[in-house]
Amino acid sequence: MRAANRDLTFAGVIVVAPGEANEVITDEQKAALDALHLRKIDLADRVLIVNPGGYVGESTSREIAYARAAGKPVSFTDPA
Repeated sequence: MRAANRDLTFAGVIVVAPGEANEVITDEQKAALDALHLRKIDLADRVLIVNPGGYVGESTSREIAYARAAGKPVSFTDPA
């Protein structure tokens, strides 16, 4: 995700990336991050899913559905 963020930024794209947590987070923190990610999708013109090996997890699947319902174009770094 960091590489995609860097490459897009250097290409002149404004990147609104999801938050990252490298430690265990509480259920409350997870819920807050999930809600924040949806607000970031609201701000976006399009959504790029960074999915190495084609993997898409449960939270990302919800975010994809949300983005599509909002009419946002969704693309992927790796085919599913």
